[in-house]
Amino acid sequence: MSTDVTHSFTLPLDDPTAVELAVTGGKGSSLARLAAAGLPVPGGFHVTTDAYRSAVAGPPQQAILAAARDVDPDRPETHEAAAARIAEVFTALEVPEPLADAVRAGYASLRAAGGFPDGAAGGSTAGSAPAVEPAVAVRSSATAEDLPGMSFAGQQDSFLNIRGEGALLRAVRDCWASLWTARAIAYRARRGIPADEVMLAVVVQRLVDADAAGVLFTVDPMTGSRDRVLINAAWGLGEAVVGGRVTPDTFYVARAGGAVERAVSTKEVRTVRTADGTRDEPVPAALRDRPSLTDEQAVRLAALGIRIEELYGVAMDVEWALHDGTPSVLQARPVTGAAGRS
Repeated sequence: MSTDVTHSFTLPLDDPTAVELAVTGGKGSSLARLAAAGLPVPGGFHVTTDAYRSAVAGPPQQAILAAARDVDPDRPETHEAAAARIAEVFTALEVPEPLADAVRAGYASLRAAGGFPDGAAGGSTAGSAPAVEPAVAVRSSATAEDLPGMSFAGQQDSFLNIRGEGALLRAVRDCWASLWTARAIAYRARRGIPADEVMLAVVVQRLVDADAAGVLFTVDPMTGSRDRVLINAAWGLGEAVVGGRVTPDTFYVARAGGAVERAVSTKEVRTVRTADGTRDEPVPAALRDRPSLTDEQAVRLAALGIRIEELYGVAMDVEWALHDGTPSVLQARPVTGAAGRS
């Protein structure tokens, strides 16, 4: 396999080419920009839109477009029917071996780099037990998402705590398939985005074993005020917050002076890692009414959000995670709507 072919299918997270929307999609492009700027982004790599294009080339793409042609934006039953037909395409799809090799090589580079919270690093030494495969987050990144004035947040799938080459390749394929859920098909159809123009990249990153996680806005999303940064936080991985399954704590951090105002919620549920994925579990009683951030951590996160806003020049919506007091940026997108334009 040639190096050129490999690099068309995968790119290092901070590769200069990776900032191009057409190459790595909205989420991937943003993460590449953040990583290149030296912001605390978990290490990883991109599976590019070239990989998606190669995987579906020929009959699979023909079947996808044929199903999409029958979609009526105003008839939900056509969205469901198209999604069911396209799901069959991806169930039968075999990842081409050159592409699979490129993904395996990217995963091997993460394994060699180490730094995983469970201690998984390289291979085992002679006479020792095999190393645990590193856990990664596998996130969809469409070419029409995280754009100013148009948010596709949550339209495609992400998979957390994926371990091993086989599971990683299946997660990549499942991300591709999620480009064609009924919800995603309907969203694009109503906005007039042609089916043959949208592509999907995938971001593979070291999983942050978050003690707390959430989202922050560098502008008040309701009022448009820029006097303070708003942070939502809860225990565990951020999926319970993003998915609305927990009422998070809210922290307001003043830009001038850093004063913190907080409203602590009773947090009933948290998302945690399991041996083969994630699950929601009850929050231990001792933590339910305890603030998920200290004031110092909130101030540090607000400063990080402001740095990201300065990089982009617009108000930002940032997903973050905190492990052992150290923050990581999981993704960042411009705030949409009137608040983002104010």
